[in-house]
Amino acid sequence: MNHHIKTLKEAIEPVRQRLIAHPVYKMVRTPEDLRVFMAHHIYAVWDFMSLLKSLQQSLTCVSLPWVPVGSANTRYLINEIVAGEESDIDEAGNRISHFELYLKAMHQSGASTEAIHQLIGQLKTGKTITEAIDATIQSEGIRQFLKFTFDTIATGKSYLVASVFTFGREDLIPDMFLQLVNEFSETSDVSFSIFKYYLERHIEVDGDHHSHLAIEMLTELCGADETKWAEATHYAKAAMEARIILWDFVVNSLKI
Repeated sequence: MNHHIKTLKEAIEPVRQRLIAHPVYKMVRTPEDLRVFMAHHIYAVWDFMSLLKSLQQSLTCVSLPWVPVGSANTRYLINEIVAGEESDIDEAGNRISHFELYLKAMHQSGASTEAIHQLIGQLKTGKTITEAIDATIQSEGIRQFLKFTFDTIATGKSYLVASVFTFGREDLIPDMFLQLVNEFSETSDVSFSIFKYYLERHIEVDGDHHSHLAIEMLTELCGADETKWAEATHYAKAAMEARIILWDFVVNSLKI
């Protein structure tokens, strides 16, 4: 393992453990609790795609006329991740993005998709992300979470976006939560089978293959620049803190 990556992982491990041990996972006890969780978690699935496309825009050529941008290896890494995230397969083998797969799981389970559809609708009318958030999102936890994501993108620094993408999203679902979803899939009157499939696919693709590609991409972007590695470490920690804030608000919602 690259020593910079090793140092970064060691630095973020305490906050990562706080996130994995977050009480939100134990607070989800019923199918209705899980639906509330999903209605919040969908924003993390959606902004993951925005981080990804930001990286594709900055690390590859997406305008005409085409000219080579960056290194071919970095282009390969981001394009392979984009293909997998934007055009994976659903439980029936049909092509689908992970965001659309999650929406499909929400529809199956009866979780509310109204708020996320309102946000997407505002963006389709030409509203800025800030305007769309202000118009559609009431939860301060979701607002803070998304603000951090899009503030990171606005830095224009691809290595910071890559750090948040790599360490703020992967490998953060504890086994006991997966066991709970398995139980609901078998015992609930409402099916969570697609959500179960999404989580399994997330672990298989995002948490394994894509995480290795993302780490390799971050390593290329930071190179031997110690300042970049220090900033990348700071943003990786901040990304996890933002997720903790989001989970805190889910806990508050579950207590109501």
